Amino acid sequence: MFLLLLCNDGDVLGPWVNGRWTNLFTGSVIAVLVMLSIVLTASVLYPSITGEQILWVLGGGTALALAAAGVTLALHRPQAQPALNRALWPTWRMRPLTQLAPARLTPATRTWMIVLRGYLLLAVALVVVRVVQLALGG
Repeated sequence: MFLLLLCNDGDVLGPWVNGRWTNLFTGSVIAVLVMLSIVLTASVLYPSITGEQILWVLGGGTALALAAAGVTLALHRPQAQPALNRALWPTWRMRPLTQLAPARLTPATRTWMIVLRGYLLLAVALVVVRVVQLALGG
């Protein structure tokens, strides 16, 4: 997720910044990895989970990811991007870190970062609960 944000920062990557299709592909990969992580966490917490239940989790996660992508695209206001000058690609260099402006977090980016933090906290809490259960013999 953080790498995706970095790859969309024009101050850092200049003419090498991600395009729409690269962002779509990367977002899809992130969604698949999150769903697989959820399946892994669920299988640790509930070892008796069936293949059908896993497919329901993956299907529900796919539906949520598509809905979230739709909402994000609907709310996204494309900013006027200067035309990419391909002649700059071989010679472009990032400015020194001290000269870069602070990262700009849009409301959508801020929301997704909060969702990601919430997911990570929930996953860690569930794994800790399972470890405690196993330690106590349950």
